[in-house]
Amino acid sequence: MASVTREQAQEQAQEQASPQPRSLSTGAARNLATTTKSAPQVQATSPRWLMRMLPWVETRGAAYRVNRRLSYEGGTGKVMFAGTQADIVLVPPSLTEITFLAGFADAAVLTALAARFTRSEHRAGQVITAGDGLAVIAHGKVTKSRAGKYGHTAGTGVLADGDYFGSVLPEGEPDFTATAATACTIFSLSRRSFEELADQSPALAGYLVRVRAEQDKPRNAKGEAEISVAAGHAGETGLPGTFADYELSPREYELQVAQTTLQVHSRVADLYNDPMNQVEHQLRLTIEALRERQEHELLNNPDIGLLRNVDMSQRLQTESGPPTPDDMDALLARRRKTRFFLAHPRTIAAFGRECTKRRLYPETLTADGKTVHAWRGVPLLPCDKIPVTAGNTSSVLAMRTGEDDHGVIGLRQTGLPDEHEPGLSVRFMRVDDQGIISYLVSAYYSAAVLVPDALGILENVEIGH
Repeated sequence: MASVTREQAQEQAQEQASPQPRSLSTGAARNLATTTKSAPQVQATSPRWLMRMLPWVETRGAAYRVNRRLSYEGGTGKVMFAGTQADIVLVPPSLTEITFLAGFADAAVLTALAARFTRSEHRAGQVITAGDGLAVIAHGKVTKSRAGKYGHTAGTGVLADGDYFGSVLPEGEPDFTATAATACTIFSLSRRSFEELADQSPALAGYLVRVRAEQDKPRNAKGEAEISVAAGHAGETGLPGTFADYELSPREYELQVAQTTLQVHSRVADLYNDPMNQVEHQLRLTIEALRERQEHELLNNPDIGLLRNVDMSQRLQTESGPPTPDDMDALLARRRKTRFFLAHPRTIAAFGRECTKRRLYPETLTADGKTVHAWRGVPLLPCDKIPVTAGNTSSVLAMRTGEDDHGVIGLRQTGLPDEHEPGLSVRFMRVDDQGIISYLVSAYYSAAVLVPDALGILENVEIGH
């Protein structure tokens, strides 16, 4: 073992005893004060296409209320499961994501209902029937098809983990045939079993009476309260009286905040500001990191994140796994005036490979002064904030933007005290007893989806080769 001198031991002890640095050291500061040099560079900065393409709306009062017409639809989400594939179990509270159970809050009844589901396994290519009951997909992918007008079989969509089909209410049989595209685990509930539980639970029976009363109310194709209009009549026909009803509890989006404290030693700010301003460059790099986090939150935040706020009617599954032109067309067809697609760079590369297989060559166009890929005249923009799962899958977002088009908007408030950029302030805090100058850097933001079809997503996109 190598010997250590007393001086070396003292130096090591001093290094271990010294606290972590709280500001830029003079040694690092000298890198900007001598020789011909570049400004400090950073690898983590991305194009931040989402923040560049969103129209930003001034949000006074730090909240934005989205008023919509009254809708009778609800509970069209995904049922959740827990455990491994061998011992997977249904999570009872998530049953309220099923349409006819939306708003039912009796935990004991939901637990009893979950216990009545039976599990079955289906191999790829096997037809899955819900019978007179409800079938929930715990794991796997299911394709929907029906007989076409001219005797052929037409595909009508894909279902995946957490989706369901059929009903335990007397609403008729599904108008499609469900076929397992992969090995599937299905949890089924028969109508008889459900009715037995309803007979034993007054709370569930009373709730079903209210559900059926809601179903009898007139509504349009989007589930909104109908506005009665007479057309094509002649003579002195009585005209219907009507009004546009609104949601009684509209959603409000409050501004979120991303903050950090920038610390610069006064000695660095005083002595090493020539030819580059140390505080200016420290602030620039800090703001870059803050803006990157802001875009990440706009996509992934549990409350306002766009990936979490896509309506279930706008969630699509890929037909075969990778993102094909057919999948992109299906996503594009779900809304009018799609402004842009947003996808991880690896997803865009996977889409390019699928186009190459079909000898298709996606066009390019100019967006915000940059040349980008496009599909059907809609920009396909890269964003590394969209997650890639451990299973090598990701998502593609498609959105319409702007208040005038009832789309997706960004929210911020300008005119802040010590505002440095729109919606971002840099406020001097203090100089402490160690001579460290502190600045509070704050960014305020949010995003709102004005109507459900403004935002769509293609899920479980396989991006591996």
